[in-house]
Amino acid sequence: MASSLIRGKFVVVKVESRAEARVITDGAVFQRDGVVVEVGPYAELHARHRPDEVLGSVEHVVVPGFVNGHHHVGLTPLQLGSPDHALEIWFASRMTGRDVDPYLDTLYSAFEMLESGITTVQHLHGWRIAPAARVIGVAERILKAYEDVGMRVSYSYALRDQNRLAYEADETFAQRFPAPVSDDLAAYLKAQAIPLDDHRGIFTDLWEKCGRNTRDRARIQLAPANLHWCSDEALEALRDWSARYRVGMHMHLVETAYQKEYARRRSGGTALQHLAKLGLVGPQLTLGHGVWLDEADIDMAADSGTMICHNASSNLRLRSGVAPLNHWAARGVRVAIGLDEAGINDDRDMLQEMRLVLRLHRVPGMDDMVPTCPQVLKMATEDGAATTPYAGHIGTLEPGRAADLVLLSWRQIAHPYLDPQTAVVDAIVQRAKTAGVAMVMVAGEVVVRDGHFTRIDREAALEELAASLRVDLKPEEERRRRLSREVFPVVKRFYDGWLDEGARQPFYRPSSRI
Repeated sequence: MASSLIRGKFVVVKVESRAEARVITDGAVFQRDGVVVEVGPYAELHARHRPDEVLGSVEHVVVPGFVNGHHHVGLTPLQLGSPDHALEIWFASRMTGRDVDPYLDTLYSAFEMLESGITTVQHLHGWRIAPAARVIGVAERILKAYEDVGMRVSYSYALRDQNRLAYEADETFAQRFPAPVSDDLAAYLKAQAIPLDDHRGIFTDLWEKCGRNTRDRARIQLAPANLHWCSDEALEALRDWSARYRVGMHMHLVETAYQKEYARRRSGGTALQHLAKLGLVGPQLTLGHGVWLDEADIDMAADSGTMICHNASSNLRLRSGVAPLNHWAARGVRVAIGLDEAGINDDRDMLQEMRLVLRLHRVPGMDDMVPTCPQVLKMATEDGAATTPYAGHIGTLEPGRAADLVLLSWRQIAHPYLDPQTAVVDAIVQRAKTAGVAMVMVAGEVVVRDGHFTRIDREAALEELAASLRVDLKPEEERRRRLSREVFPVVKRFYDGWLDEGARQPFYRPSSRI
């Protein structure tokens, strides 16, 4: 691999604290073979090294590559006909989705992610693709897409072994319908079932193909889908696999108030308390969402080293609530940022998501407790990296770390005027746009340069994706649409009476310090 010297008017090396980041003025990063060798003043590095290529200029700013800590699909649910319903009924509406080629679908979202500076993604998969052999085939297509575009990926197949459509047993829920709908729904849900041993086989097959998690840009984690989707037997198995194979777990948890109530009915306590009893809580676990954690849960997460991925856009879109980010931060919980199915603009724009996270939690008052720009940037870089198998390898621009970085146009950020006292990180987080992403580098390789993808023809791939969907619905797609229309109102009625007024209120008020 070639060496390169990447220059910037500013180089953001890493975030040091809520208030400070290490920034080098007129700095540079020297990388060789995909690894950062040295960071420092440009003049010194230019004199000391003989790179194969010099990139960037005094018109750019260099930042670590961003990490999308929670991602699922390419074409968004809205594009596939599923509006932003509340989560529990949204699952029923998603039955209408088209069958999309997983390779092209993954490329679609990878293009959007890279264009906003995302270099690593936690890809959580598992929608309607049993049996196990098919899961592996689809996973290989997804991993191939990331390989072809040059992106770094942590892939997980989400384990579900119960309650696939509503928060009760599949067979019991199907009996709520008259024949023949009950039979059709039972068959639909049964077709998604994968034996527990086969789930282990899916993981080990992909783990082996990724060199037992030694591949540079593709590694595997485990994903208990959610408490309501996993039996205790499945959770205990995942706990044991995580320990045996030394891989992390990423688990959706208490995304909605209904999920909080489900945990109470199942265990008599909170969802996180139940996971703790089963031995899953700890630094190997990342909680996706965590909107309805209570104060004791947050203390437990902090004390155990459990991490959280904050999905602000998704929670707003699906009426899940506003997560207690300020409380997580006050207790020292490590928090990543995820775009989930799609961001607030129905795309994957990490620059925009950082601004949403920054401003969503600005509670009234004058105390210094609201998110800061350095804090949010760290969530999108080093803390996001900590939730992946690349922890300690990416997320900062320190020597020995991977050369995953983004060149941003300083002119786009600062033109026509920016007060010179404005902190560099504040300016980046609040003003950088995707149009100003001049270059994206992964493992020392330029994969996006001036809007051009160096490894793959973006327009050809998108046209192939579009052409694949300019066809009539297949009989199976039509059947799912008919079934969705039957199921949707029953799913909605299922949750009638689940929440009293107290259950609808979190322990804090999003617009108050209380």
